Amino acid sequence: MSVDSSPALMDSQQQSRLRHDWSRLEIKALFDLPFMDLVFRAQSVHREHFDPNQVQMSTLLSIKTGACPEDCKYCPQSGHYNTGLEKEKLLALEKILEQARLARTNGASRFCMGAAWKNPSAKDFPHVLEIVRQVRALGMETCMTLGALDQDQSDALAEAGLDYYNHNLDTSPEFYNSIITTRTFQDRLDTLERVRRSGMKVCAGGIVGMGESAADRVGLLQQLANMPSHPESVPINMLVKVKGTPLENVEDLEPFEFVRTIAVARILMPQSYVRLSAGRQSMNEQMQALCFLAGANSIFYGEKLLTTPLPEESADLALFAKLGLKAETLDAGNSKQESLHAERELENREPLFYSADQYTSRHAAPSGAVN
Repeated sequence: MSVDSSPALMDSQQQSRLRHDWSRLEIKALFDLPFMDLVFRAQSVHREHFDPNQVQMSTLLSIKTGACPEDCKYCPQSGHYNTGLEKEKLLALEKILEQARLARTNGASRFCMGAAWKNPSAKDFPHVLEIVRQVRALGMETCMTLGALDQDQSDALAEAGLDYYNHNLDTSPEFYNSIITTRTFQDRLDTLERVRRSGMKVCAGGIVGMGESAADRVGLLQQLANMPSHPESVPINMLVKVKGTPLENVEDLEPFEFVRTIAVARILMPQSYVRLSAGRQSMNEQMQALCFLAGANSIFYGEKLLTTPLPEESADLALFAKLGLKAETLDAGNSKQESLHAERELENREPLFYSADQYTSRHAAPSGAVN
């Protein structure tokens, strides 16, 4: 009897080991698995590292809206397109704190803030740092997305207490220039490297359903999974088509393909939070449940995701009740992150004694691997 040793058919324990050398052939093999097999593998990996019935909940507030100089074709905040979006200047500190307190009351453990900038200005940056300090003082985790950062800005945000910095790769390197021309793919990688150097956690993912190919979805996940350290948070967004943007009439992505993307992200980055992010408004309960089954364990909770609507909070709570899901508390999340950090340290440490079995498994080339 022959045994299939293809990388996609390795057992879940092997797949859940942290790797940073995934080939596109290996990732495509995962996408090509029968749907039930793929979701089973993703759920098995998920259970090794997380409570399968807990979901991390974040709230995202746009603290500066519209008039962005970037030309991202999916974004209603771009100043290049007429989407009817009302522009807003940087919000006052007390307004932001009011929204953060409300988010905390409603069960969010992390408060995320986004500003439609190419990069933070010298004039606004001191205000941004004070926002971080004040929100952190409320006992919540903090996350920001402000565009590109230089090293001094990244260091200052870390010193102010920022926990996470979000900077999405958006899509594959090959498809990237079809979506954005005002910032290079390498620019994004450089910002993420600075964030890591400052000691902050990374939130980085992408958007699917922008007209990209299946190979582009493979390429996006390869870039994320092969970073020197996996992003602690990986948002997977379904394109929200907005009238006035160049992508308003793009063809919808098949829902099962979205679930497959969630599942493959979970397998490739087993210790990361995989966030079911933009696009949930158009997903029925059954599709969202499949995403949770496939390994999604984080959502944005509240009225809006920057400028696009989210499901009503009552609908989220009702779905959680039907599925037996509960919101992860901040203490539980911090404990989990500390445990994962210890696991990573152990994995990176050389064994005290030589083991022929370990040496063989570590250095054997995976069957069919092509970079």
